[in-house]
Amino acid sequence: MPELRLPKLPDRTPVKITISVSPDLNQALADYAALYQETYGQTEPVQDLIPAMLASFLDGDRAFARRRREQGG
Repeated sequence: MPELRLPKLPDRTPVKITISVSPDLNQALADYAALYQETYGQTEPVQDLIPAMLASFLDGDRAFARRRREQGG
């Protein structure tokens, strides 16, 4: 089998997670979605914004990134 420069892609099967949030957080998420629409001129439902928000948060957490590198994750 040939060696490709691009490694095999990781599993990209979506995983559904159900959470409960406080009324205040729910309102903050709705406010964020409204500001997103105002900024980009495109309406996105909160449930579509949350995964990107979480990914951005995790990508920006240096301590978390360092720990994952140390653990090989």
